[in-house]
Amino acid sequence: MKNVFLLNSEFFGHGDDELGHKLMGAFLKKVWGRDDKPYAIIFYNSSVKLLAKGSFYLDALTGLEESGVDLIACGTCLDSFNLKDKVMVGRVSGMEEIVDVMMKANSVITI
Repeated sequence: MKNVFLLNSEFFGHGDDELGHKLMGAFLKKVWGRDDKPYAIIFYNSSVKLLAKGSFYLDALTGLEESGVDLIACGTCLDSFNLKDKVMVGRVSGMEEIVDVMMKANSVITI
């Protein structure tokens, strides 16, 4: 089964940002530790910050990438946050490919 996760924020949930950061870290580490990983994780809006230099979650994201999960960052979003040259893990893509990946997925889960 081809599952795709869609991350639209650097936080897991809304409300307390500190809690949202902790939850995002726990989420990424738990996904990394599973045998049944998603096919891809798409990062857009502020979630692209998770892939950049200084992110607290580069260990989990690097582990996910090394285990075959395609980490796809929205190039327009990276430009908006001036992060395109600071991406440490994953790859930069555009909306055409992002739509294509989502359309070919068995399920798209928005976090």
